Amino acid sequence: MGKYFGTDGFRGEANVTLTTDQAYKVGRYLGNYCARKKKNGERARVVIGKDTRISSYTFEYTIAAGISSSGTDVCMMHVTTTPSVAYITRTDRFDCGVIISASHNPFEDNGIKIINGSGEKMDGEVIAGIEDYLDGKIGELPFATGDKMGHIIDYISGRNRYIGYLISLGMYSFRDKRVALDCANGAAWSIAKSVFEALGAQTQVINAEPNGLNINKDAGSTHIEGLQQYVVEHGCDIGFAYDGDADRCLCVDEKGRVLTGDHILLLYAKYMKSRGKLVTNTVVTTVMSNLGLYKALDEEGIGYVKTQVGDKYVYEYMKEHKNKLGGEQSGHIIFSKYATTGDGILTSLKVMEVLQARKVPASKFFDELTLYPQKIVNIRVADKSVLSDGAVQAAVREAEEALGSEGRILVRESGTEPLIRVMVEAKTESECVELAERVACVIRAAAGTEGE
Repeated sequence: MGKYFGTDGFRGEANVTLTTDQAYKVGRYLGNYCARKKKNGERARVVIGKDTRISSYTFEYTIAAGISSSGTDVCMMHVTTTPSVAYITRTDRFDCGVIISASHNPFEDNGIKIINGSGEKMDGEVIAGIEDYLDGKIGELPFATGDKMGHIIDYISGRNRYIGYLISLGMYSFRDKRVALDCANGAAWSIAKSVFEALGAQTQVINAEPNGLNINKDAGSTHIEGLQQYVVEHGCDIGFAYDGDADRCLCVDEKGRVLTGDHILLLYAKYMKSRGKLVTNTVVTTVMSNLGLYKALDEEGIGYVKTQVGDKYVYEYMKEHKNKLGGEQSGHIIFSKYATTGDGILTSLKVMEVLQARKVPASKFFDELTLYPQKIVNIRVADKSVLSDGAVQAAVREAEEALGSEGRILVRESGTEPLIRVMVEAKTESECVELAERVACVIRAAAGTEGE
């Protein structure tokens, strides 16, 4: 991770740790970078999308100004999902794409995600160049003048083509299904319902009235309790919850129980294997996936690997090893045949496909995976190097010894927030809580945040 860019782009509190000046400079660097790559007078093009938070509108035009003033054309998809920008960047042959979103974070935060012309997360060399420019290590970049300045163009048609693409992937009619969608008052609000209704579902939507301030607020995949209650009270067959930029998806079965990303990976891996489609017979996970998933995959004779946390790392491994299915417990699921990023709406369509093909209720998917109890504690720190503290390392070793082969502990830095995350899995909930809190207390003491 760099100084500004983490595992999922440049993220921070809007106009505090991520400012409009910085956003403009990101645009200036990208515009120059793309323009320099072109030959024979060909124009470079960048596509931009954003989520619904109030600051996204400011950052959208600020970045666009930086790009266009550097001689590169800008196409604006406006409010749309992260995976839709990745799809359009790739299929419409843009030089790169920009998504303005802080994903599942509250509205006060925002972020800048950059993807390359193949629809994949931008490579480290370009990101390092942007960071150097932000820090003044690179001299002033030239401005375009006269007819060399870039155009700024409305590109809402790109979002509509993405909707059409998702609809085209529907293998079954959903006409007999009552489906609830929680759009988190985010980017999915203008897309998800159209897709499900086109495929015939009796679609009911909650949290689809964004006002710039309510994105992810008690809604979506990080606050799924409302969808659980809604599905049960309204007799829905299944519910899907997205996050602010709709690159992740969690499910709720008809009994109101949550199907995590691990449930989704298992159900779709089994479905692919049964049809001879699970190329390499391997599912790509991260270190955060539950031990229960690995035991279930072992029983099915399906292999797995573990990467760092972040769908960026999952996809990089999948691309290198030609895997077809991977993802995270949090709901970032990648179907590499169809997408280069996690895609929440695509994931929900794939879950519906299995449900319709197997002709079983969604609760069957929940019952097929027994998760180990898991406890996650987040500790806010000023300096993540606290992990190298001797007392912290000793506490982690003691927890590992106590868990033995029947559990595990993972302590890691967050790639998007100033947090240390402690995750413990064990046979019992009480053991998880006790060990996670014990290690968290040591980290707080080492970080000087005992009273927080």
